[in-house]
Amino acid sequence: MKFDRASGVLLHPTSLPGPHGSGDLGRSAHRFVDWLAVAGQRLWQVLPIGEVGSGNSPYMSPSSFAGNVLLIDLHRLLAEGWLDPEHLDPVAGLQETRVDYPQVRAFRMQRLHQAGASFFARHRDPRHEDFDRFCEAERGWLDDYALFMALALDAHGRSWNEWDPALVRREPAALHTAAHDRHDEVRFWKFCQWNFRRQWNDLRAHAHRRGIRIVGDLPIFPALHSAEVWANQELFELNEQGRPLVIAGVPPDYFSATGQRWGNPLYRWPEHERRGFAWWVERLRALIGLVDIVRIDHFRGFAAHWEIPASEGTAINGRWCPGPGARLFDALTAALGKLPVIAEDLGVVTDDVVELRRRFELPGMHVLQFAFGDDARNPHLPHRCTPDAVIYTGTHDNDTAVGWWRSASPREQRFAKLYLGTDGHEIHWDLIRAASSSVAEFSVVPLQDVLGLDGAHRLNRPGVASGCWEWRMSWSQIRPEHAERLAGLSSVHGRCEISHAALDR
Repeated sequence: MKFDRASGVLLHPTSLPGPHGSGDLGRSAHRFVDWLAVAGQRLWQVLPIGEVGSGNSPYMSPSSFAGNVLLIDLHRLLAEGWLDPEHLDPVAGLQETRVDYPQVRAFRMQRLHQAGASFFARHRDPRHEDFDRFCEAERGWLDDYALFMALALDAHGRSWNEWDPALVRREPAALHTAAHDRHDEVRFWKFCQWNFRRQWNDLRAHAHRRGIRIVGDLPIFPALHSAEVWANQELFELNEQGRPLVIAGVPPDYFSATGQRWGNPLYRWPEHERRGFAWWVERLRALIGLVDIVRIDHFRGFAAHWEIPASEGTAINGRWCPGPGARLFDALTAALGKLPVIAEDLGVVTDDVVELRRRFELPGMHVLQFAFGDDARNPHLPHRCTPDAVIYTGTHDNDTAVGWWRSASPREQRFAKLYLGTDGHEIHWDLIRAASSSVAEFSVVPLQDVLGLDGAHRLNRPGVASGCWEWRMSWSQIRPEHAERLAGLSSVHGRCEISHAALDR
């Protein structure tokens, strides 16, 4: 799908300011949308908005359909009448500069349970009708998700393939008994998803009023410990006990000398194809209903994926195996029409990956931090970009621009200085300007680069199991010139409406 020329900022909602230990869908999220509009930005890119999984990663969610309940704005629940003011008083352990997930989860989940109990105690509350309509409309995924979350709580961290064998096999009698015995907890998780959806829809509507489109993120593989793998075991490479035979990852690359062993189960693509790729159709349909554009992570895995024996401790001894290729995207297009999709085609990109992306008119990605390691033929350099692309200074997996510059080799620095015409003292703005002026349809910049923050503010380090996904911004870091400079660049590079007042000063 061809997109209008635009620019945007990458910031996950958990990184927003707020009094309850992490960002959420409340006041700061709406304020950030307003700031984007003032800065001449027309895109807000987020990471997967599902619940976080192992290592607090949004790419290892326990559901491919559910929203992250930790993003629910507690002030909104107070306004609904389901919490008391004292419930929102901050407690020790909730930090302003990073997300301490254990502390945040304990605080927020207690308040969500209090709100749920209050809601269900008010039997005549007219909002029950809206809740019931939501549960019925979303039952295709919601029933399995809510039961999975209730069972996972009882299992105290054990993966679903270690539960009672009758539940692992999903025997109907065992599922019925489990749902009956855990009725209140199942209902609570549905209550949380109803609130997430209402708040997310309100935030998205506000973004649309300000001319902002939201770019979402779809991980190619679900986590093993997820409702979708548990409920659809025949679609994944699992043995009879629900244990993966082979797992996903990538071979040694820029980020890791031993590759990345993600641990996600791989698809049984022939079974997906036999069913007309119905699970994938519904998965993408659901996300398109929540965001305006979808970035599909690890797009090259549809052409071929790196298959690692589950017994291997690293990704080194894997092999490339063919994916579904065009057959999947033919089915998606037939069901959903032109796909508003960005293909994350980084890593080992072969001709079949490029052909697949272009056949379905999906923009690919360029990352400026990868551009200066060799010579003028590097595909990430702005002059090598094509219009059907999204160009980034860096992604959530990269260091910040300032952090990258400080660790770059002398040769990289010399190349970048010559190419960008800079002495490097404002390298973040040099990269932002290069991205903005390129022919790529979209230019996207992490907020850390707009603010000129160093590597201490990096969000993720691929292959590192702990300490990631924790960074938070503060409003005190944002100065008027940040919005002014972004708006000026986007204006003169045709990515937003031209500001003649700025040009005539």
